[in-house]
Amino acid sequence: MATKTELSPTARESKNAQDMQVDEVLIPRKVPSLCSARYGIALVLHFCNFTTIAQNVIMNITMVAMVNSTSPQSQFNGSSEGLPVDSFGNLNKAPESLSAKAPVYDWSPQIQGIIFGAVGYGGILTMAPSGYLAGRVGTKRVVGISLFATSFLTLCIPLAADFGIVFLIVTRIVQGLSQCSVIGGQFAIWEKWGPPHERSRLCSIALSGMLLGCFSAILIGGFISETLGWPFVFYIFGGVGCVCCLLWFIVIYDDPTSYPWISTSEKEYITSSLKQQVRSSQQPLPIKAVLRSLPIWSICLGCFSHQWLVSTMVVYIPTYISSVYHINIRDNGLLSALPFIVAWVIGIVGGYLADFLLTKNFRLITVRKIATILGNLPASALIVSLPYLNSSYITATALLTLSCALSTLCQSGIYINVLDIAPRHSSFLMGASRGFSSMAPVIVPTVSGFLLSQDPEFGWRNVFFLLFAINLSGLIFYLIFGEADVQDWAKERKLTRL
Repeated sequence: MATKTELSPTARESKNAQDMQVDEVLIPRKVPSLCSARYGIALVLHFCNFTTIAQNVIMNITMVAMVNSTSPQSQFNGSSEGLPVDSFGNLNKAPESLSAKAPVYDWSPQIQGIIFGAVGYGGILTMAPSGYLAGRVGTKRVVGISLFATSFLTLCIPLAADFGIVFLIVTRIVQGLSQCSVIGGQFAIWEKWGPPHERSRLCSIALSGMLLGCFSAILIGGFISETLGWPFVFYIFGGVGCVCCLLWFIVIYDDPTSYPWISTSEKEYITSSLKQQVRSSQQPLPIKAVLRSLPIWSICLGCFSHQWLVSTMVVYIPTYISSVYHINIRDNGLLSALPFIVAWVIGIVGGYLADFLLTKNFRLITVRKIATILGNLPASALIVSLPYLNSSYITATALLTLSCALSTLCQSGIYINVLDIAPRHSSFLMGASRGFSSMAPVIVPTVSGFLLSQDPEFGWRNVFFLLFAINLSGLIFYLIFGEADVQDWAKERKLTRL
């Protein structure tokens, strides 16, 4: 019969060292090289995230040119639900020169809202399954196929719009499923490629591509629409995605042992760093233990509260600035994109700073919580202060940029904490936590829109105070129950037969 036996004291000591901070004796210290294979993997993921988010954002920019500004039903008001760039005054005033270059449609604000929201439903549906699938069949297949799907569908959007609104909405829904599979499926690769004391910077490099994608789409999308016509925005970014997909299948391998261009020393360094975290395929995910795990719930709720902050910034802050200061930021792409490029830099720097603190003997949980605090509390506090700074648009823009930049520090905190507490099951659990947090972008527009419609005078203050309350609640729950030790249910149990 099979019985569980305890590990020997030596094995237990070695495992505990891995489970905790990164024992200097167990794992050799090696100066990271930006030319190494693992940083090449992070850079390719950076471009994949850049492409995916850019393809997500461009619809919000091209909508300005796609709708008929002379149609009464296509007129937005200043408080309409929308996303950056297309949420300001004179939203649907498409340049007259575009009418001869590209088709224009008579879509009502309600229809436009459905088009915007269609791509977001995939987050709830596919984040966790894509993470689980990547852990089973490999990140290369899941992310590569999903990236090709979203790129191909981006190329098809102009054609789908010509076929009719139903075809366009269905295309957007399927595109959202593919895009969220790219995001949810990529984390499994760090189970075999990411040394524990380098995961903060590796994940930050990869995830910061999303911010660069927002910056580029906002800055370039409008220019392409005005010069070439809105369909070319989809053709260009879809083509870039196909090229990135080709690069992905050539360069990416699921583990360093099968990577043909890795040095022997780096391969040994990575495998020795992760030898205590090799996933056992014979151990299923302990669902009951996961559901009872407070550290897991603290990550899920913390990610949700942070996504509430991010969603409010993305959806409503530009509208607030426009309505209060009567400035159409859409006509100045650089100002609209400034918060994202600053956040891109801070996100990468934050990853390096987190790993630097680990080398200075900071506890892993301390580093994760510091990054999470800095990514939540100052950012939400700056947003709350906006209604009290009506005198200066420059000051408000500076605070918005600083808030957006600081919020990216969570990339080195709560968002990769699952890799610390359950490395064997991190692919599924990271997808599940991201999927749970994806409910925030669905709820935020509805709740915020209700508050703004009920109280026009103090509506913005109510929206921002609700943001602060939710953000602070999630942060406090994470600070109390968050951990960085490998959980008992995530450790390997040796079975012997007697």
